[in-house]
Amino acid sequence: MLRISLIMASAVLSFSIAGITYADSLGSKLEKQLSKNSGHNNISQNEAAGGIREAMAQGVKRAITQLGREDGFNKDPLVRILVPKQLRKVADLSRQLGAGKKVDEFELSMNRAAEKAIPVAADIFADAVRQMTVQDAIDIVRGDDDACTKFFRRVTEEKLRAKFMPIVADATAKTGVTKRYKEMAGKNAGIGKLLGGGQSIDLDRYVTGKSMDGLYFYVAEQEKNIRKNPMKQGSELLRRVFGK
Repeated sequence: MLRISLIMASAVLSFSIAGITYADSLGSKLEKQLSKNSGHNNISQNEAAGGIREAMAQGVKRAITQLGREDGFNKDPLVRILVPKQLRKVADLSRQLGAGKKVDEFELSMNRAAEKAIPVAADIFADAVRQMTVQDAIDIVRGDDDACTKFFRRVTEEKLRAKFMPIVADATAKTGVTKRYKEMAGKNAGIGKLLGGGQSIDLDRYVTGKSMDGLYFYVAEQEKNIRKNPMKQGSELLRRVFGK
């Protein structure tokens, strides 16, 4: 009995240590490299920050590439833009009356608008990476698991919104289904009450917000991948920073 207990205790301890190592892998590797005082592999804070910036830039590029193409939003259940909550009753009723195709076309138009807007994020995120200071980069890697995503949201959110809105507005204006939904929500008092107290819906703002949410979601996913294994990011600088 004692032997079994010792074996179980050992297993639990090993699991705990492994969990700590996994959680702190990126931060601990950075600390280890920065603590070296001699040798040809000695890494400065500037080099470490450069590696971190490069990794984050690659992660953002992957997220933008994934979403900024046809069906990047539309066929991804994690970020697909659905009918706004205020319109769900109308959408459900439309499907029951055999007009489900119109609802599908409406949702498709919103997702297509998002897919068209996403590519303009590339320059905005590139500027954010360039503006990232050495201290920003070090704080990010030592911070919470979503520290980089929070940094990007803080420095890019307003610029993204300003860039996305006209693209989304242009795309939705060209779609008859979206136009009919706007008119229904904004001008029909009876439908307005059904949609939620007579309040109109700014679909352009709605699609813009959902587009940004989808982008930040995948930036966060890329950050997780980078923290889990920075050596797989394909960067020579990263290999030097985080290599053994």
